[in-house]
Amino acid sequence: MPPPPPLSPPRSQERPAGTGDTALADAMLADAAPADLTAVDLTADGPAVGDPALDDTELACARAAPAQGRRQAARSLLARTGDDWDRRGHRITVLALDPHAAAWAHAWLLAEPGCADAAVLLALAHVRRALRGKENPATARAACRAAAKAVPADPTPWLGLLMLEREGTADAVRIFEEVRARHRDHHHAHHLMIALLAERRADAGPDQLHEVYDFASWAAEQAPADSPLAILPIVAHAERYRALAVRGHAPADPTTARHWRDHRAADVMKAAFDWWLEWEHDGHPRRLVDLNFLAHAKFCEGRPAEAAALFHRIGDHVTPAPWSYPDRDPYAAFHAARTAALGQESFVK
Repeated sequence: MPPPPPLSPPRSQERPAGTGDTALADAMLADAAPADLTAVDLTADGPAVGDPALDDTELACARAAPAQGRRQAARSLLARTGDDWDRRGHRITVLALDPHAAAWAHAWLLAEPGCADAAVLLALAHVRRALRGKENPATARAACRAAAKAVPADPTPWLGLLMLEREGTADAVRIFEEVRARHRDHHHAHHLMIALLAERRADAGPDQLHEVYDFASWAAEQAPADSPLAILPIVAHAERYRALAVRGHAPADPTTARHWRDHRAADVMKAAFDWWLEWEHDGHPRRLVDLNFLAHAKFCEGRPAEAAALFHRIGDHVTPAPWSYPDRDPYAAFHAARTAALGQESFVK
């Protein structure tokens, strides 16, 4: 296993072109998080209520069953998911969004003592409650650690612990390494770690050599050639923009921010877009998150034709992050950008 990401990655004086440079953990578990990754459908009448399942239709069906007193659909879904860790993490965090998830996961665990799926779902449901201020975070942490002990190979309880972190401290890095030790390319955990690191020294203003860029580059380079972690430098650029903009160090309208048009931005956006053209996998459970980050970046860069290609692939599955950054209506921002990009595409044709 490669060395863990340093707390303060070495600052490169130069980076070759084309190499890489949530907002936090409530991404899938709370309504008001900067990196809320839920999706909405945009219709002719405007945006509808979002669906955090994204385009996972099996998950969307299973999620509705517990409210009707039927747990078997969720039980079967998680059993089928097995050790596809990215998909398992996505499905459990979405199931945990149910207001009664903690209650029915607890009942499930009582009915099936030692059931790994029930224990992990219960832990993530407690995380959701803690992030919404409904219970003490210590309770959620204890549930996550109990689940981690019961299911040592599963990175999902550690993902829950990372969701509870609010700063990129040594504790957050250690938790991230626990996730990575179990699944080195864990998509959600990398996004969360980048959001945490982006907060460091944000009050000091822009820093071309900030460690979040080095971390994203390091993680992308460690991943396989066809891994969606290749998009991480784009995520780092967006999260750093958010951290700066909320403190007044960048314009509230990202399309006017030099942040999206400097040399670093041009390099990472070209590399990420080229990767997408060659490697994109339709089967990854969180690929729509990546596509939204990339479309946002290309639109802010002022490249509507490339953004249009991404909007075609996204369809109506907008994710609030990063369209909400720093304090915008994500659905209005997405719709305006998509309309502008597709209109420009039509004009060019």
